[in-house]
Amino acid sequence: MRSTTLLALLALVLLYLVSGALVFQALEQPHEQQAQRELGEVREKFLRAHPCVSDQDLGLFIKEVADALGGGANPDTNSTSNSNHSAWDLGSAFFFSGTIITTIGYGNAALRTDAGRLFCIFYALVGIPLFGILLAGVGDRLGSSLRRGIGHIEAIFLKWHVPPGLVRILSAVLFLLIGCLLFVLTPTFVFCYVEGWSKLEAIYFVVVTLTTVGFGDYVAGASPNQNSAAYQPLVWFWILLGLAYFASVLTTIGNWLRVVSRRTRAEMGGLTAQAASWTGTVTARVTQRVGPTAPPPPEKERPPPPPPPPPCAAQPASRPLSPAAREKTEPPSPPTPPTPPTASALDYPSENLAFIDESSDTQSERGCALPRAPRGRRHPLNPPRKPARPRGPGRPRDKGVPA
Repeated sequence: MRSTTLLALLALVLLYLVSGALVFQALEQPHEQQAQRELGEVREKFLRAHPCVSDQDLGLFIKEVADALGGGANPDTNSTSNSNHSAWDLGSAFFFSGTIITTIGYGNAALRTDAGRLFCIFYALVGIPLFGILLAGVGDRLGSSLRRGIGHIEAIFLKWHVPPGLVRILSAVLFLLIGCLLFVLTPTFVFCYVEGWSKLEAIYFVVVTLTTVGFGDYVAGASPNQNSAAYQPLVWFWILLGLAYFASVLTTIGNWLRVVSRRTRAEMGGLTAQAASWTGTVTARVTQRVGPTAPPPPEKERPPPPPPPPPCAAQPASRPLSPAAREKTEPPSPPTPPTPPTASALDYPSENLAFIDESSDTQSERGCALPRAPRGRRHPLNPPRKPARPRGPGRPRDKGVPA
């Protein structure tokens, strides 16, 4: 854990403690002051009724009574009564040992001898880890049993075509409800009936016990009217099962929080990657749009495109051929149709340039199905004999070709 996180958590806990202190002070301090005033009034009334007792003697008597009550004495019994109630009988001593290893420590019964205190030190050092191992095992087995029973209910919901997400939520709610019914509500009504407590007092004792707070103001079996020796041991076994259930609930919550944290980290990593990619894309687009302030380099001048090739099916109408050229190009047999004038188009310099250009060859190939010369050779294999073309603008044209 980071130092900043640890300090923030410590500040949150301190703030929680201060807020709780303020609330408890506002709620309990007036009641304490009222109880102190009532005690003073009762003391003055006793002194007025018994003038032979001094104020100092009465104070010493009250202190001795308080010490005796703290030692486990019962003010309802005295030496003349025949009550056999003891705070250290076998059942009560078993319950006291259970409060040591469960770390509840009610405080209603405390050790008064040095030998008992010394034994309690070693007893707690050995018993608390041993009970922790037992609690983990019982919690695991109890949680598995509850989840197995809830699994059958989940199968029923899935047969009813309930969405799996809703089934998980319902199973978690059932797990909590069944545990609260078995370990909170049922003991509450039992304590109300056996101890004579109100419902608020009973549920207060249940929650304070299962959270191992253990104030000691309400303790099951501490009343002198409870004479059953097996009552407090049964209460301790309920404490064991209740603590195991709460341990399994806390383990489930911890696992759920761990899974949620892992998924949140994965989703945040994906969102961070997407944000970084989006930022890079936007930056690149803005850079391309703005660009450098210097003008781009001038492009090289390209030659003008050559004129389109002449149509393949007909002769150019603007320059008709002479009769002599027609006799040379047309076949002598009249029944056969005239061949396309492939060679006549090369008689003109401008059209010759068009056919020399490679792109014009491609256009002529697409326009009419003429055989194309292989790459690197500009003329067919057996070209017809044609008059020589002038290489320069100053040379005269061949005979028989119109100007």
